[in-house]
Amino acid sequence: MICTLCPRRCGAERTAEAGRGFCRLPETMLIARVAPHLWEEPPISGQRGTGAIFFSGCTLRCAYCQNADISHRNAGRPFTVPELADAMKRLVDAGMQTVSFITATPYARPVLEALDLYRPPVPLVWNSSGYETVETLRLLEGAINVYLPDLKHRSEAMGQLCAQAPDYFAVASDAIREMVRQTGIPQYDENGVMTRGTLIRHLILPGLTGESMQLLRWVAEELPAGVPVSLMRQYIPYNNVAIKGLDRRLTGREYRRVREHMLALGLPGFLQEAVSASEDFVPVFDRDESYI
Repeated sequence: MICTLCPRRCGAERTAEAGRGFCRLPETMLIARVAPHLWEEPPISGQRGTGAIFFSGCTLRCAYCQNADISHRNAGRPFTVPELADAMKRLVDAGMQTVSFITATPYARPVLEALDLYRPPVPLVWNSSGYETVETLRLLEGAINVYLPDLKHRSEAMGQLCAQAPDYFAVASDAIREMVRQTGIPQYDENGVMTRGTLIRHLILPGLTGESMQLLRWVAEELPAGVPVSLMRQYIPYNNVAIKGLDRRLTGREYRRVREHMLALGLPGFLQEAVSASEDFVPVFDRDESYI
């Protein structure tokens, strides 16, 4: 296949064995984890967890990524479309309240093919970096119930330095608008699980609280009232990050500054506890115990 699924629009060839584009992914699905996940936001995990399917690869190259083994180095195992359908069924049979496709953009079409074979009777979550094309998102319309995008960087300089994507905000802001158009204001079931909607994640980075505040203001001013934000304080300098300023943890003062700004804007959502900044919450990938 010649791939133009992500905003980089490489037009690169992806064969069954190899990929020549930015993500270096083959056409064959690579998946690094299929397992219950209890650590997402309450409307995603519920009380029993989300069935998390972590796809290998990524359309960004975040220098500080905690999942770099899969996002940078494409660790994972090949899956066919029927095998993905079977994996979804196993997760549902295990009692998961949602099923989450995590960084699945390069495999959007086989995901849709798997959903033709088996449609889980629970909300389906598209968990992504936010770096998506509107065209690819429209392929998902009607199939995905909940979007869980990141909103990472505001300036072109930080997009380039941190993620090798100077157009990150321009692209992600259009993508999130499209997600909200598709899903509308969030809806929840009797257990508080989101059945439809968009929940935006923002990870506060050390030294960049000003950008965090700009992004939160954009959400408040540009999106419909009621779209929630998950304000994340889990940053740890992973992946041997060498960018000056990102080689330390977030301070309590930095977190409080952004948190108070979010509250002043009246944005609904979720606030992470300090304990979240721990390597204990990084999943195990590409081992036998990584697959249900």
